[in-house]
Amino acid sequence: MKEKPLILVTNDDGINAPGIRTLIDIMKTLGDVVVVAPDSPQSAMGHAITLDSTLYVEQVSANGSLQEEYSCSGTPADCVKLAIREKLKRKPDLCVSGINHGSNSSINVIYSGTMSAAIEAGIEGIPAIGFSLLNYKWSANFEATKSFVKTITENVLKHGLPNGVVLNVNIPDLDKNKIKGIKICRQAKANWVEEFDKRKSPQGREYYWLTGKFVNLDGGEDTDEWALENGYVSVVPVQFDLTAHHFIQNLNTWNLK
Repeated sequence: MKEKPLILVTNDDGINAPGIRTLIDIMKTLGDVVVVAPDSPQSAMGHAITLDSTLYVEQVSANGSLQEEYSCSGTPADCVKLAIREKLKRKPDLCVSGINHGSNSSINVIYSGTMSAAIEAGIEGIPAIGFSLLNYKWSANFEATKSFVKTITENVLKHGLPNGVVLNVNIPDLDKNKIKGIKICRQAKANWVEEFDKRKSPQGREYYWLTGKFVNLDGGEDTDEWALENGYVSVVPVQFDLTAHHFIQNLNTWNLK
């Protein structure tokens, strides 16, 4: 009898977030599931790891071989590291992260704890996918995401991914019958125009709130931002090799001796 795929599930919104509960339910139809996720929200943590404090992991539920769940006091990247080194009996066949409450398209991938968890799995040679729904509310309805998450996951299990590549999947916040399909995209050139709202505490101490707006600087129709704005699920293959290969030859002409 063929062994079921072992699927590691994690996120950055915390183990009790509705998004990860939806993702767990989907993954249970595809394989054996182990969940290692933060015990509290860790959004926008990027690829932070815990170095100067203790890490705690607590088993919160078990259902035979079908599902085990652990909450972790650390970051999303910590969760993946601990899962692989301490909690999994073998290397997982897949790691899925999410479903995130909010967008991780374009430049947001840099800041995303959701995607950093997936990237950490990719560094370990594990096929990985980060899923996000464009709705930041805790009460977001994830029903429309289910068929797309399952389809993409099934294809990754079937075809695999190249070493060093993970998928960044974003899903528009629309009814299922209004989502036009899936588009393979590139990351749009966009950024945040940020400001700091300066305030003063009752004790007279100055403090700041980060504010700003997201600005799409890319007019291309092959980007994740275009796909999402036009009712498509965006799938962007992401690599964690940050080398600017196209500049190496030019850099070699500099007088650096």
